[in-house]
Amino acid sequence: MGVTLAPHPDNPAGLQHEVDATLTRRPDGVLAVAYSIRGDMSALHVPTPMAPASADALWRTTCCELFVAAGEKGYREFNFSPSGQWAVYDFADYRERAPVPPDCPAPTITRRIDETALRVDVELPAAALPAGELRLGISAILETRDGEIGYWALAHAPGRPDFHYATAFALAFEKDPA
Repeated sequence: MGVTLAPHPDNPAGLQHEVDATLTRRPDGVLAVAYSIRGDMSALHVPTPMAPASADALWRTTCCELFVAAGEKGYREFNFSPSGQWAVYDFADYRERAPVPPDCPAPTITRRIDETALRVDVELPAAALPAGELRLGISAILETRDGEIGYWALAHAPGRPDFHYATAFALAFEKDPA
């Protein structure tokens, strides 16, 4: 399933990139998400590759994100850096942090980049996702080399960019493969 992310109306004028995501549920339950960012890559700050590891504050620069909810209030946030680093956060309610289970498996992240495109491929093990039908919020943050930040999402909340807002969880997706 492919989706196009919309730029936030308040994005800097210099960020004219296009962002798409393709989601695929594999027979083994892995959720594969491919983020495709097209435009002038020389204008973007793209983090350099690093050893895969959990890291905080990835959203302060170019980063892809996935928000996953299965119930009424709680949700999980994943951050995927083009560097290969990642983060996972659990929330009991809107921006109300909860502990992440210690056995939550890590995603696998790969990237490809050229002058006009950045692709970030993510594989999330089934055990990293909540049970049941999922509501997904798909988003990306792009930082220019000058430090300007822009936001893309499947759906934006009113006002300032806020990927945690309930309306941002705009895509219904079955957890289990058919």
